[in-house]
Formats: sequence, structure tokens, C-alpha cells
Amino acid sequence: MAERFDNEAFYAALNATRLSRQRTWKEVAEEAKISASTLTRIGQGKRPDVDGLAALLYWSGLKAEEFIHDGERPEAEPLAQVTALLRADPNLSPENAKVLEDIVMATYTRLRGV
Repeated sequence: MAERFDNEAFYAALNATRLSRQRTWKEVAEEAKISASTLTRIGQGKRPDVDGLAALLYWSGLKAEEFIHDGERPEAEPLAQVTALLRADPNLSPENAKVLEDIVMATYTRLRGV
């Protein structure tokens, strides 16, 4: 099966990074040294060009392989990934990471059957 770039997940992860850093999209474009129209296009579902992708990956600290799926390689369970990320966040105490983890798990469990 051909590999596929998950543009929607990439944009959501960029947005989460932007919100965590308390930045506007304009500030993201300036800091990443890309045009604001690149972010607009990505938000509209269009794939970024290679230079824009590289700049945004560098700015955000995200990894491209997190958004490339071929449907064959097993991926870590989403809850396991979220748990690991929350516990690795230096901005959260272990107690606060656990609170967020519990909220995410409860919400995920409730909504996954929907």
C-alpha cells in the first residue's frame, strides 16, 4: 500500500503546538520563516511543499514519520502515545499529567464507540 501523509493530523499537531506556545498563526509563520499563505493552504487540506514542511517540523519539533502512514506497519495505540507525551511534558507536574491522562482516557473511552 502507498504511503500517505496525514495532513489533517499534521495541522492539528501544529495547532496544538501553536496554542501551547500561545502564538498566533501569523507569529508561527514569522518564526518558522514561511508565508502565512502556506499555513492557510495546510489548514484548507492542501499538503505543504517540502520547504514549508521542513520549516514547520523544525519550528514545532514534530517528526514527519508521525504523519506518514502506509496502513501496514502497526502503530502504537493512541492512548499510549498521549500518556507518554503527557508524562514527558516538562511543563506538567507528574500529578497534573496524571489528571490530564485520566481526562483523556475517560473521554476517549466514552467517544470511541460513537
